Amino acid sequence: MLQKTKAINNKQPLRLLSSGQSVSNPIAIVAVSSLVLSTLSFLIQIVNYGATSSLARKEAPSLIQLADGNTVNVKAFESKERSPEVIKKFVSDSMVKLFNWDGLIQSNSFDGELVTKPDIGVEIKLTKGTGRVTTKAWEAAFALTEKEDFRASFLKKLAELTPVGAFNGSIQTSLVPRYVSEPRKIGSGKWQVDLVATLVTFSKEDNAGSGIAFNKTITIQAISTPQYSSDTTEIAKKIYQARRSNLEITEIVDLDLQKK
Repeated sequence: MLQKTKAINNKQPLRLLSSGQSVSNPIAIVAVSSLVLSTLSFLIQIVNYGATSSLARKEAPSLIQLADGNTVNVKAFESKERSPEVIKKFVSDSMVKLFNWDGLIQSNSFDGELVTKPDIGVEIKLTKGTGRVTTKAWEAAFALTEKEDFRASFLKKLAELTPVGAFNGSIQTSLVPRYVSEPRKIGSGKWQVDLVATLVTFSKEDNAGSGIAFNKTITIQAISTPQYSSDTTEIAKKIYQARRSNLEITEIVDLDLQKK
């Protein structure tokens, strides 16, 4: 009887403070590994969420590089909104190009070299006879709206004012801006800008030049200008170039200084 009891004890060893059946080592390893992997996955999700939130709070890049290698500053705006800097630069550049006359024009030769030659101008039909404007002024005039024939009417007046000496180099004019006001919003996608400038005329007889006041209030509105492709005509390229700021001039009137 004693021997039988010892045999039973040998088959069932005493388990101190234990409950239920024991777990084998392979199952325990799998369970622990699953717990570790779940913990790591949870930590990775937390890190990823933090990185995504940080990226969302950052502003969009303000500098991009164009295909030709040049870099430009960019900023997000609504379709009819423009920054004051863009509006002021558009007004200043457009007016300067309209009234800078030197009797010369640059063009590319057949071998790609830049050639400077006399500017014969562009003929404009007037009520009586014809007149001419400089090629640069004709190109810059595409910044003016076509509504109510504003561009065509402006070119006719400009042709009447342009002297013959502007095409043979005997007379040169330069518009010198002295002040460009902050744009005043007058409607959705519409602004007014005051330009205070001096129109200086030089001649062979008077190299010192003489200046007259050129003070204007200019109305501008937002437009959408398409990007031209490589097969676009030369005239279309000139039009898109003058309107690349997605703005156009709709009115030019004398500046009333008494109201300022």
